[in-house]
Amino acid sequence: MGRRLKKLKKIRLHREGTQTLIWGGLFLAALNAALYYGIDNKLPFYCVLTISGILYAVIVNFFRCPIRTFEGDTEKIVIAPADGRVVVIEEVEENEYFHDKRLMVSIFMSPFNVHANWIPVDGTVKLVRHHNGNFHKAWLPKASIENERSTVVIETPEGVDILARQIAGAMARRIVTYANEGDECFVDEHMGFIKFGSRVDVYLPLGTEVCVEMGQRTTGNETIIARLK
Repeated sequence: MGRRLKKLKKIRLHREGTQTLIWGGLFLAALNAALYYGIDNKLPFYCVLTISGILYAVIVNFFRCPIRTFEGDTEKIVIAPADGRVVVIEEVEENEYFHDKRLMVSIFMSPFNVHANWIPVDGTVKLVRHHNGNFHKAWLPKASIENERSTVVIETPEGVDILARQIAGAMARRIVTYANEGDECFVDEHMGFIKFGSRVDVYLPLGTEVCVEMGQRTTGNETIIARLK
C-alpha cells in the first residue's frame, strides 16, 4: 500500500490542461445542473451525469503528467521522448535539416497515453522550428513530412546531432514546444506537449544501435531507445 501511495504522489496534471479542465468541468457541471432542475424525469439527468463523469475522467487521464527521473548514465544514450508504441524503425531520407539518410524511430501516442514529451539526450539545442501542415492520422508514413510538426535538433556533448520531431495527428490541433535555440538541455526536462493523439519521430545517425523493437511499448524518460557510437 505504501509503495502504491508513493507512486501516486509522482502523478500530477500538466499545466497545458489547466484551462481545458476548468472550462470543461464548469460546462459539464452547468449542463447537469440544468438537466437536474429543468426536467421532472431524472433518467436523462443520470444518463448525462454518467457520460459526463466518464468523459471528464478521460480528459483528466490525458493530461496526467508523471514525475519521472531517469536512473542511470546518460552518456551516448537516447531515451524515449514519449509514452506510446514504436511504429517505425527504418532508414529514411531526412530532407528538412540533415538532407541525408538517417535512422528514424517513431513512437505513436494514442489518446490514452501521457502526452508530455521529454528531452531525449543531454546537449545543446541547435534548432527549433515549427512547420504548418495537415492533420493526417499520426501513424501514416506521410504524417512525418505533411502534418503540422515541430522540429528540435540537439547536439550532444560528443558533437552528434539528434533530431526529435513532434507531429500532430488527426485529433491533435496544438503542439507546444518548450525548447529554445541555444539552451542547454538535459534528460528529465520536458521538451513539449501535444494535445490529443500524435507521434514523435527521432532521427539518429546511421549505425546507431537501436534498443527497441517494432510494436514495443515505450515509457517517456525511462525507455532507452538507442545507443550512439
